Amino acid sequence: MPVEHALEPTVSRVAEIEVSPAFHDLDPMDVVWHGNTLKYLELARCALLQSFDYDYPQMRESGYVWPIVDLRCKYVRSARYGQRLRVRAELTEWEMRMRIDYVIRDAETDEVVTRAHTLQVAVEIASGEMSYATPEMFRRRLGLIA
Repeated sequence: MPVEHALEPTVSRVAEIEVSPAFHDLDPMDVVWHGNTLKYLELARCALLQSFDYDYPQMRESGYVWPIVDLRCKYVRSARYGQRLRVRAELTEWEMRMRIDYVIRDAETDEVVTRAHTLQVAVEIASGEMSYATPEMFRRRLGLIA
């Protein structure tokens, strides 16, 4: 269920990439090792953050880091070598934390392979303290403030 927000971002909150698992991503059962799925999520998350110019370098410049504090992943079916996969990342929460929901689908059949989400919190670099307010630069990049 979507979260209600007082203000909606003026930038796109969705990014989609395509990946094709390489041989070194496989486990002994000839399917993508579950840990490599997280790498695909990271690639989609970076594409999303880059789309509104708040990727990791910009986070550091703004004085914050955003560690992942929770990750949930539901493997629906196996991914295989060379299979074209679409990885969709959508920013669904941005007030006090960042939640990104993911869906990995087979690019040809549109079948769901994996569903996941990550939660990230802003931590001030200088103090190491978690911020309980959304950093101004993040809100600006989302178009929530001028």
